[in-house]
Amino acid sequence: MATHNYKVFSCFNRKFTVTEPEPPPDVQKAFSEFSQGASSMSADHLLRFLAEHQGEVDCTVSDSEQILQQSRKEDGETGFDLHYFFHFLQDSDLNVPLKSQVHHDMNAPISHYFIYTGHNSYLTGNQLSSDCSDVPIIKALQRGVRVIELDLWPNSDKDDIDVVHGRTLTTPVSLLQCLKSIKEYAFVKSQYPLVITLEDHLTPDLQAKVAKMASQVFGELLYYPQTDSLTEFPSPESLKGRILISTKPPKEFLESSEKESADEVSSLRENANEQRTDNESAPEYKRLITIHAGKPKGEIQDELKAAGKVRRLSLSEQALEKASESYGADIVRFTHNNILRVYPKGTRLTSSNYKPHIGWTYGAQMVAFNMQGHGKSLWYMQGMFRSNGGCGYVKKPDFLIQKGPHDEVFDPKIALPVKQTLKVKVYLGKGWSLDFSPSDFDSYSPPDFYVKICIVGVPADMVKKKTSVISNNWFPVWNEEFDFPLTVPELALLRIEVREEDKHQKDDFGGQTCLPVSELKSGFRSVPLYDEKGDKYKSVKLLMRFQFR
Repeated sequence: MATHNYKVFSCFNRKFTVTEPEPPPDVQKAFSEFSQGASSMSADHLLRFLAEHQGEVDCTVSDSEQILQQSRKEDGETGFDLHYFFHFLQDSDLNVPLKSQVHHDMNAPISHYFIYTGHNSYLTGNQLSSDCSDVPIIKALQRGVRVIELDLWPNSDKDDIDVVHGRTLTTPVSLLQCLKSIKEYAFVKSQYPLVITLEDHLTPDLQAKVAKMASQVFGELLYYPQTDSLTEFPSPESLKGRILISTKPPKEFLESSEKESADEVSSLRENANEQRTDNESAPEYKRLITIHAGKPKGEIQDELKAAGKVRRLSLSEQALEKASESYGADIVRFTHNNILRVYPKGTRLTSSNYKPHIGWTYGAQMVAFNMQGHGKSLWYMQGMFRSNGGCGYVKKPDFLIQKGPHDEVFDPKIALPVKQTLKVKVYLGKGWSLDFSPSDFDSYSPPDFYVKICIVGVPADMVKKKTSVISNNWFPVWNEEFDFPLTVPELALLRIEVREEDKHQKDDFGGQTCLPVSELKSGFRSVPLYDEKGDKYKSVKLLMRFQFR
C-alpha cells in the first residue's frame, strides 16, 4: 500500500491511499470452479481452465507447468493460490489477448492479403518541409511494415538519385543510404517479403543506375521475376526473406511525366530522347519489376475490367471513394487477383491519415499510410496488423477473394444479418501509477478514469460505448460488460481507449489499443495499452474478458 500527496493552493496537502484491487468476483468464481474448491490450483487444474474457459485447446500439461514455473519462479512453489492466479491473468506476456504466431495460410498469391503499407516512408514529418531520412524507414520496418515507398528524383547535378518529396521544401536523402538501411532492417520484425514501391521521376540512365545500385546492395535478397507477364502473383511463403520492386515499367516514364511541370518535362524529354524510351530503355531496371504499377490513364471502369497480366493500380482515397459509388463490385473483382494501392489525398499536408476501412472493405491490399502521423486512423492500421503474429500480411476473408454462386461479390454497403456477437467485459486497470507521475492527470487528486470501447468496421457494425467514471483512483475497477452484434466480424476492430475525465478542459489521454476481432482469444485477458504514437507502455494494462456467441 502506498500514498500520494497532492498540494492544494500551496497551503495544505491531500493524502490518497493507493491500493491494488482484489480479484473480481468472476475471477474468484473461476478459480473456485477449476481448482475444485481447493486453495491451490495444480498444473492439471490450470490446463483444464486454459482449455475450457480460455479456449486454449492446444495447450498441454507441459504448457501449464511452464506457466506455473514462470509465475512462481521467485518462491519455487508448484501451484497457484488465488493471488497468483489473479497475478497470472494480469500478465500481458503470459495471458495475451491475441494469437502471437503466424497462423494464416501463407501459400496463396500476395493479392489475397492485406499488406502493411507505408506512404512516403522517408519523411520525418509533414509533407512540405520536413527532412527526408532513412530513420522513419527503419522505424517502419521495426514495426513490421512490409511496403516501403521511395520517391526518386535526379539530384541537382542530374548524375545521381535523391529520395525526396518533389517540388517541396523537404531536404533529400540519398537513395544508397535508404537501400542500405532497408537491407539491414528488412527482416528484423517479419520474414515475409518486403515490397519497395518506387515513384520514379528519372531518365533511363538514372533508372539503370537504380537497378545497378539495388542489385549491388540487396544481392541475393532481391527477387527477379521469371517473366514480366505474371498471370498470378507468387505467395508470401515462397518469397520469405526476399525484396520485391514495384513501379511503372520504363516505357511508361514519359507518359506519366506528362503530368509534371512543362519545364521539367521538356528537359526530361530531351535527355530521354537521347537515350531512347521504348521497351528497350533501361532493361536492367525493367528486369527488377515484380509488381507492375500504374495509375488510371482513362476511365476507371476500363482499368478495373482490363484483363491480362496481374498488376498494381494506385488510387487516392478520394478517387477510391468516388469510384466505389458506381463501380464497387468492379473494384472488389479487380482485387481478387490484382493489387490495389490506396494513398492519402494531396491535401494531407500534416501527414494525417484517412480511415483504412475505405480500402479494406473493397479488398485493397496496400492501404498506404503516413507512419509518422498520429491519431485514430493510424491506431486502426496498427490494430489490423497485430493480426497473424504481426508479420505484416493478413489473409483477406474468403468473401473478398471469391465470387458467389451467381458471380456476385461482396458489397460493404449492403446491411447483412448479425453473424456473431462479441461480449466485452472491462474489469479493472493498472500501471498508471508506475508509468506516470502523480500529477500527470490532475494536480490536486488521483485520476478519474473511464474506458471508451468502439467497433470499427463496415458501417452497420460501427458503435461506441463507454464505462462509468471511477473517481480518484490509480487502480480503477469497473466490472462493466457490453455486447457488440457484428455483421462482418472478419473486418471488425475493437478500439479501446482510456481517458481521464477533466471537467474544465479536454479529457486527458490514458492509453489505447486496437484489436482485430477475428483474432481475439476468449476468456480473461490482460490487454496492454499503447501511447498516442503506438508505443507500448511498460505497465499500463486492462483486465478484460472476451466471449463470442
